[in-house]
Amino acid sequence: MIAKTKKSKKISITESPSHFDNLEKMSVEELITNINKEDANVHLAVQKALPQIKELVERIVKRMEQGGRVFYLGAGTSGRLGVLDASELPPTFGVPDNMVIGLIAGGEKALRQAVESAEDDANKAWNELSAYKVDELDTVIGIAASGTTPYVIGGIEHARRNGLLTGCITCNPNSKVAEVTEFPIEAIVGPEFVTGSTRLKAGTAQKMILNMITTTIMIKLGRVKGNKMVNMQLTNKKLVDRGARMIMEELKLSYEDARALLLKQGSVKKAIEAYKAS
Repeated sequence: MIAKTKKSKKISITESPSHFDNLEKMSVEELITNINKEDANVHLAVQKALPQIKELVERIVKRMEQGGRVFYLGAGTSGRLGVLDASELPPTFGVPDNMVIGLIAGGEKALRQAVESAEDDANKAWNELSAYKVDELDTVIGIAASGTTPYVIGGIEHARRNGLLTGCITCNPNSKVAEVTEFPIEAIVGPEFVTGSTRLKAGTAQKMILNMITTTIMIKLGRVKGNKMVNMQLTNKKLVDRGARMIMEELKLSYEDARALLLKQGSVKKAIEAYKAS
């Protein structure tokens, strides 16, 4: 089923004037209080988008169970959030770093500084996706607060024509990116506290939705047991300690025995399985 957006006049809410004015005259307390008030709207906007998120995630899981991957496309803040989410999955869930991949207009340089006009090339994203030999099991999710970014829209259009599953996360209703996407997610958070600064509410909403998408996928793919990250990478002392305590709780071992078992097996999941099989 192809999810459709209602046709009506497109409203650029993300560029609409802030509900607040004369910000420079506010005290620090007034500024942070009002920003916090605005942030309260993000939760409600994401809540309204839950049915859209569910539709997309259910389809992604089916594809990933067969070896499919997820690719994020974005520019600026949106692109950085996609790269951030993708980069956190291998250490958290012990998955390969090519399972979820974040692509940002302008490449790695754009993670730290603006790359002029990078987001205006409508063919660039598909060229980058093609280098990964994408196919029908893969999913492309465009992240664009405004819903008008050519890099994202072009990538989605090409991906859809080539049989990939397509989704998007946007903060404007009836946007161009939603129009060309099979399963759009629209979190309408309203005007930003600083007019047009989508690193604020829009960025927060996008991050919340990305958390939901990939955390749910990882759980459904068996990367979590109970409520614990049993496949996390043991990259520092804190994580080794966390893993040892998980094993203590599960197997009723001493801390020393649990830690030794963890280090020998390399993950909480493997340690528990090895112990139970012995």
